[in-house]
Amino acid sequence: MEQLSIWTELPPLVLGYCAGCVFFAGVCRGFAGFGLSALVVTSLALVLPPAQVVPIALLLEAVSSLLMLRHTWSDVRWGVLGWLLLGAVVGTPLGIAILHFASPDSVRVVISLLVLVAAVLLWRGVGLRVDGGKVTKLSVGTFSGVANGAASLGGLPIAVFLLAASLPGAAVRATLSIYFLLLNSYGTGALAVSGLVTGTTLARVATFALPVGLGVLFGHLFFNRASPEAFRRVVLILLALLALAGLARSVL
Repeated sequence: MEQLSIWTELPPLVLGYCAGCVFFAGVCRGFAGFGLSALVVTSLALVLPPAQVVPIALLLEAVSSLLMLRHTWSDVRWGVLGWLLLGAVVGTPLGIAILHFASPDSVRVVISLLVLVAAVLLWRGVGLRVDGGKVTKLSVGTFSGVANGAASLGGLPIAVFLLAASLPGAAVRATLSIYFLLLNSYGTGALAVSGLVTGTTLARVATFALPVGLGVLFGHLFFNRASPEAFRRVVLILLALLALAGLARSVL
């Protein structure tokens, strides 16, 4: 533990806290296919500067996606994924541009409220029907890109869309996992160019890869034992909690 503390430049108590947080985030990621970045950023930002936390979250997203690849590849809805990613590529620069006119906290409040309302409506059985056409997918992807570039919340609108489209749980989970892998690879590259990925960052990611991997494994086991109804309920609860966390982070 002492050697790890020196390697990661984290006091033992902080290191233990971070390991526990990333393990829980890994469980959520392995079960639902999303949530890791939001949970890691929200929890680790309490003890580390955000500029150090974001690269860790993005790299751990890549680790978790690669670990899930073998179990999710065959369930990915590639036709849906392609249009969502195309929209995200268009929307991300727009989201970054929005930051010149609005604060990240203001954007985060709007997106979190929209996600929270959608999650509550879906929970209550209100029909948020989507046609699943190319224009709809492209629009949702663009909104996700804007949310990602402006407030790092790009995954939540995608999760709402896939649930509203009534896709099977395995397809929702698999498509989200690959979406995050590709989108966050782009984001990590941008952070590396800007100098935010350091040797210490890589040391921390290597240290946290084990608890994240164990969390993903437990989450995958839980997913295999859950009914479609249970999966949907848990994902909606997770969406609502992440939206509330986004609101709290912005307000506080």
